[in-house]
Amino acid sequence: MERPTKAQIRELPLYEGIALENVIVITTQANAMSAIAELKKHACLGFDTESKPCFIQGEVSDGPHLIQIATPFKVFLFPAQFYEHFIGINDVLSDPLIKKVGFGLKEDKKILWRKFGIKLVNAVELSSKVMRFSHVKQPVGARVAVAMLFKQRLSKSAQQSNWSIYPLHEHQKKYAANDAHCALLIELEMQRLSQD
Repeated sequence: MERPTKAQIRELPLYEGIALENVIVITTQANAMSAIAELKKHACLGFDTESKPCFIQGEVSDGPHLIQIATPFKVFLFPAQFYEHFIGINDVLSDPLIKKVGFGLKEDKKILWRKFGIKLVNAVELSSKVMRFSHVKQPVGARVAVAMLFKQRLSKSAQQSNWSIYPLHEHQKKYAANDAHCALLIELEMQRLSQD
């Protein structure tokens, strides 16, 4: 499998990803309980976090400001300011029987532990997994993986936006949901191709 260049990726059709009506923002305990119950039914979930970017030298982020967890059909967004309502998310993230897949998980692990005392268990870093799968030499991020496996261009336009605000803008919800959801689809596509 060829690793596409940035110029080649720019030419690809936009990755639409999950529809906004399937993106659920969790702000209450009742929402959280049903979301967590649904997440526990899956053996593999897409995972990511977002933190407000730091623009001042020496500034340390107090992220994560958002936790995203994806099933094949829905993405749940957990804004950090409502954490007291979804403490039970720890049961999902630290469950050794539920696989969490994503990109850049080393940093996510660190900040989850630092801010919430959550230990991310059975987390699979897709960057190295896609590298091995496609026999390319350099690490592969979500954008390159989507281009390689789906021949589409993952938008990264909302990456530097302020993730600590609430409510999130629609483009932020879409971006955050797609980051976790595309990770799950990449994992499932690699499994499918391995079986063929």
